[in-house]
Parts: sequence; C-alpha cells; structure tokens
Amino acid sequence: MRILLSNDDGYFAPGLAALYEALKDLGDVTVVAPERDRSGASNSLTLDRPLSLRKAANGFHFVNGTPTDCVHLAVTGMFDHLPDMVVSGINHGANMGDDTIYSGTVAAATEGFLLGVPSMAVSLVSKGASDFSSAARVARDMVERFQKRPFLQPVLLNVNIPDRPFDELKGVRVTRLGKRHKAEAVIKDTTPRGESVFWIGPAGQAADAGEGTDFNAVAEGFVSVTPLQIDLTHNGLIAGVDDWLDN
Repeated sequence: MRILLSNDDGYFAPGLAALYEALKDLGDVTVVAPERDRSGASNSLTLDRPLSLRKAANGFHFVNGTPTDCVHLAVTGMFDHLPDMVVSGINHGANMGDDTIYSGTVAAATEGFLLGVPSMAVSLVSKGASDFSSAARVARDMVERFQKRPFLQPVLLNVNIPDRPFDELKGVRVTRLGKRHKAEAVIKDTTPRGESVFWIGPAGQAADAGEGTDFNAVAEGFVSVTPLQIDLTHNGLIAGVDDWLDN
C-alpha cells in the first residue's frame, strides 16, 4: 500500500511524526509537508512562483508552499503511480464544523480526493496537547480498516479525536458537520513604529452542536468521522435565483 502523508503544521510537527510512526509499517509511506506552519491556508495553490522540494534529515520531504501544494506536487510530480491513500495530520487542534472551510489539514486531504485518491484528515481536539499517541492509533485503525475494506470510489473523511487515552475513547461515530457562532473580533495592536496591526480573533463557540454533529460526538468522548463532499451548489436556491433573474 502506498500512503502519502501531509499536514498544515509543517514537516517538523510532532503530530506528523506520530502519524508516520503509526503507519510506516503498513506500506510505502512518503511524507510531503509544508516547510513552515500553514494553518488556515485552506485550499490555496501557489501559482505566482515556482515551488521547491527538499528532503529533511529524517527523510520527510518539505515544500515552500501550502498543504494543497504539497499533495498536488507529490501526486502529479513525484509519484509514478497514484498513492492508495492520502492522510493529513495529525493536526494540533480541532477541525470541526466551519473549521473545515479554512483548515489546511482538511485542504491537503481534499486535494488528494480531487485527484482521485481516498483521503482522510486527522485532528486531535486539544489546545495544549503534547501526546498524539491515541490519535495516531485511531489513524492506524482507520487505515487498516481501509486496507481490509477499501471504498469502491474515492472518499474524503474528516476525523476528529478527543484528547484522551485510547482506552478511554468511547468508540466511533459517523457525524455531520456542526456550525460555529461568528468568530470573535480581531485583536488590534500597535507596532513599535506606531503602525496599527491586527490579529485574526479566535473561532466562535459551537452554535450547532446537537445530536449527530462532530461537536457532540467529540464532547461525549467519541471519535467523529464525517464524510465530506466538494459540491457547493445550493440546489434549494436554483429555482429562486432563476425566478429572480427573470423578473
């Protein structure tokens, strides 16, 4: 089995190292990740300059671009054959609800999916975690399940794991994305030169965290697995917009 690993925290991130250690004996595992933290990069591609591909001392490859760049470059330029699976993570922090729109972790997996490869984004729901062993074990279980029962078509799975020991996880739930409240206001600051600068504020709290959502599953101690799709068409508004344009 050929597995491509990437992330958005950078090739040096402990979550990526833990993921590699968990999966390295399951097949031919290649790591291609950003050279620095690109959290929040979403699905951006670098089109205004060339990309460089380098190899670190630990064997990981790194790219001076976004998570999407990494997967795109690997699949369309490095490999002679499509990988069997793309796994992105382990992200340090949740990627639930509206987070998926901005997440570089999810974007790396999305690029694999768009290129025809079954893909999975893996995130540890914690703000201060240093132990990725439980999340890595969950990721391995998911990949082993895929090896035994592969999907008949490419899929995109978003996996969020509570920050607790593996034996304390209550199981796995298939979920839908919840929703967050509006993000908090930007934080204004001033540089030593008197210039105004702004930090993007933190994400809002969960607004829709009811039964069946990723927020609810994680809060109750379950691993959340949400199948994602890319079609953004609002089919319910097609007739209304068509009528609006005709009048």
